[in-house]
Amino acid sequence: MSTTMFDLENAATLLEGVVAGIADDRLAGPTPTAMTVRDMVQHVLGFTEGFRRGATKEGIGASLPPSAAAPQSLPQDWRAQVPAQCKALVEAWREPAAWEGETEVGGATGPAPQMACFALDELIVHGWDLARATGQPFAPTEQDLVILLEMLADTPPEGVPGLFGPRVPVAPDATLLDRVIGLTGRDPAWQAH
Repeated sequence: MSTTMFDLENAATLLEGVVAGIADDRLAGPTPTAMTVRDMVQHVLGFTEGFRRGATKEGIGASLPPSAAAPQSLPQDWRAQVPAQCKALVEAWREPAAWEGETEVGGATGPAPQMACFALDELIVHGWDLARATGQPFAPTEQDLVILLEMLADTPPEGVPGLFGPRVPVAPDATLLDRVIGLTGRDPAWQAH
């Protein structure tokens, strides 16, 4: 697990671009998870705010359930909210104090650098979910994928309930992205029909 500071901007910008490319008629479509595209965008609004609060330590002791930061329905201005919240998330984790001590996100407490890794995981994996669901390209940086591979390396084959499904095997020569996606319980070959 990375304990050195890293920047979330590349992953956040990639997610912003995917969200900007979602047409209204794709919102009811499936993602590689059990969620629709609409549900996944709502989840993006929730986790970007939740992990921003984790960086500022606002979330400590709030005992909010993970869904508390997510809107109950997709707001009309979601196309403006997602990039604004992504930028706020990136800025919050650029503060050295964000990386110190423990913090809380969605009711889970842990070392701040670990929470930053989880934030990166959410940006990359859900960015991939939305890109696949809407037929868009998705190419994270090698640096971000290496951090995630290190974080996910100890994921048990059966997955982690509430976080990751059972691992999906990938070829030994699979790309870094496909390896990350497989470790989170998703099929890298999934396509929207």
